[in-house]
Amino acid sequence: MTSPGTAAGEAEGTPPPPDKRALRRHFRSLRAAALADAQPRILAAARRDLPHLLKPGQPLGVYWPLAGEADLRPLALEHPRLALPAVAGEPPRLLYRLWRPGAPLAPDRCGIPAPLAPGGSRTNDGHAQLLPDVPDPEPELPPHALGLLLVPALAFDPASGVRLGYGGGWYDRLRADPAWRAVPALAVLPAAGLCPGLPRDPWDVPFQGWLDEQGVHRSDPPAPGDAEEGDPASARL
Repeated sequence: MTSPGTAAGEAEGTPPPPDKRALRRHFRSLRAAALADAQPRILAAARRDLPHLLKPGQPLGVYWPLAGEADLRPLALEHPRLALPAVAGEPPRLLYRLWRPGAPLAPDRCGIPAPLAPGGSRTNDGHAQLLPDVPDPEPELPPHALGLLLVPALAFDPASGVRLGYGGGWYDRLRADPAWRAVPALAVLPAAGLCPGLPRDPWDVPFQGWLDEQGVHRSDPPAPGDAEEGDPASARL
């Protein structure tokens, strides 16, 4: 684990455009170009660095990869208790449920594959659909059950901990809750997406660090809202 320093990608290329919509286009293109080389290296770094960040049996929050995102689902070989996010409920919100390879999935409110809820799932139009023949649907996990969240990013500011996502705000709203904010969270992206000075909106909740081809890094200084000194969840990063 390292501090930002001169992390790869920080000083490369020309300055990106200033507004968030242009930034998203810019870094989506950079990430797509870097992913083929970065994917196996990010996965190897995760396998090397993550075990000491989790207590035995603690679920690891990952994500169902969209185009251009690093695929961390193979971590199921080392971490049998993975959890995937789902946007569900009324009003819609982000939550986590346990997932294992081969378990049934259904599109969540954003159309992304997610573990089934007890008693049914959600279709693309958001309406409940009972699935009585589906075995072992997964209940929602409380924040204290998860040891670490891995969240895809288009870009990341290693100094401030600000993540550039797709603009939906789901992770920011989740982590605005102090209980979820106490769960350590890392942005996941190729090092080409590291960008000092990313713009920060009032609702942006900084991350404790990031995972790239070189491994796990802690934001420096620690992101505001980290667990208090001495808290074991914060100490693991």
